Amino acid sequence: MTPSPTKELVSATPTISRRPREEFAEKGAIIREVEDGVRCEQCKSNCPGFAAHDWRKTCQSCKCPREAHAIYQQQTTNVHERLGFKLVSPADSGVEARDLGYTWVPPGVRASSRINRYFELLPEEAVPRLGSEGACSRERQIAYQLPKQDLSLEHCKHLEVQHEASFEDFVTARNEIALDIAYIKDAPYDEHCAHCDNEIAAGELVVAAPKFVESVMWHPKCFSCSTCNSLLVDLTYCVHDDKIYCERHYAEMLKPRCAGCDELIFSGEYTKAMDKDWHSGHFCCWQCDESLTGQRYVIRDDHPYCIKCYENVFANTCEECNKIIGIDSKDLSYKDKHWHEACFLCFKCHLSLVDKQFGAKADKIYCGNCYDSQFASRCDGCGEVFRAGTKKMEYKTRQWHENCFCCCVCKTAIGTKSFIPREQEIYCAGCYEEKFATRCIKCNKVITSGGVTYKNEPWHRECFTCTHCNITLAGQRFTSRDEKPYCAECFGELFAKRCTACVKPITGIGGTRFISFEDRHWHHDCFVCASCKASLVGRGFITDGPDILCPDCAKQKLM
Repeated sequence: MTPSPTKELVSATPTISRRPREEFAEKGAIIREVEDGVRCEQCKSNCPGFAAHDWRKTCQSCKCPREAHAIYQQQTTNVHERLGFKLVSPADSGVEARDLGYTWVPPGVRASSRINRYFELLPEEAVPRLGSEGACSRERQIAYQLPKQDLSLEHCKHLEVQHEASFEDFVTARNEIALDIAYIKDAPYDEHCAHCDNEIAAGELVVAAPKFVESVMWHPKCFSCSTCNSLLVDLTYCVHDDKIYCERHYAEMLKPRCAGCDELIFSGEYTKAMDKDWHSGHFCCWQCDESLTGQRYVIRDDHPYCIKCYENVFANTCEECNKIIGIDSKDLSYKDKHWHEACFLCFKCHLSLVDKQFGAKADKIYCGNCYDSQFASRCDGCGEVFRAGTKKMEYKTRQWHENCFCCCVCKTAIGTKSFIPREQEIYCAGCYEEKFATRCIKCNKVITSGGVTYKNEPWHRECFTCTHCNITLAGQRFTSRDEKPYCAECFGELFAKRCTACVKPITGIGGTRFISFEDRHWHHDCFVCASCKASLVGRGFITDGPDILCPDCAKQKLM
């Protein structure tokens, strides 16, 4: 028997290894991002195309973030070039991704079945099929997780000359110690996922990272950044304190990142504001780009504005004096109109309306007394005026004070409860039902549904029963006697003639035919010769005491 693989008993921590310098490309990081004029995925047609701000990570046209645009990499670019690693030789690179219908495949894998198997383990939106949303998502994640300004000095626009050496040292140390590209393999033995801790079975396809020992493995869908939880693009990761991160969030644990230009800050002097870090010259007004360092500012939609721009762009204009209501003034509003506190006055008597009831008419506001004297309508209940600020209940062309809008019977205020109008009166549901609802002739209770009518009078179905035996008659054959309903059986037993032959009642229900002679009666089928049993219906017959005989049997009896 072939022995099964056994798990190596080692600590599940990263190996302390450096990437050899000979694995770095002489030219450094090669980044071929295309951003100029690309569409904005956030505001769509409102943006004519990305136009980079002089220093912000935003578009000059629409002000949306750079990463909200459809930035893409030139077709020949791969993640090794972007990171500054030497390209993998064709013999080791596996297969060409586009030949299989993808924009990227795991490195070093030659079997298309294994590649497809790997992608089947990822969320559909993360599979980079050619022309798919997954492919677009990969482009965005490359630009976001592997920001070019973190990878190459060439793309740092705001790094002071005296800090360039610190940047190069940071890049070198990161590339040697933390940055690497993972690969996929079959799990050699049973293990637990380093992310979700769920079981990994031997032979299961997993992700392995060269910076970690062999026993550390991940489900493909679990190989994600410990900060943003996004799947690590192209299996590119950084390791820090036994955890994996995208390069962006790895760098931010070691260096502050400017919230304005998105570059790392290597200077010891920078600004902290809004719980973010900024280059000292980049904490600026979102509108005019004037520095806000040491200045008052207002935050709107997570962006800082200088006082002047905030008031010009967002402050409301006072309805009374037609001047801007600045940030140092209280803004009083009613509907879509705004006033300075000192300008919130009655249009007629100019009394301040602050913290007072008021009424509005034709775009003007009035104190309670002025409004009542000029415009107030009257309650259809009590006849008094509706004073300014009083709650009014309206129905069709009528109106009431809240307390006057009540049931005409029980006088209970209706408020927002259901009611029933009848002629000029208003009834609550209970009183309307009590006064006008249809009631059962038998039990006198309201019939809410499923009633029956008998002799123009309403009944509950369960109340419409036989007078004698109380069986329900709804949907059944019945007859009546002295205006009272009876089921067929009870009616026959109590009131019907009885057949001379079978002694059973002759009800007549349903068109039953019967024969009468003198004071005797027969069912149609029972009117037969007592001797030969032939039907005598429509024939002559002869009585013989209690019996009736056909002429032939009577003649035989006489002979």
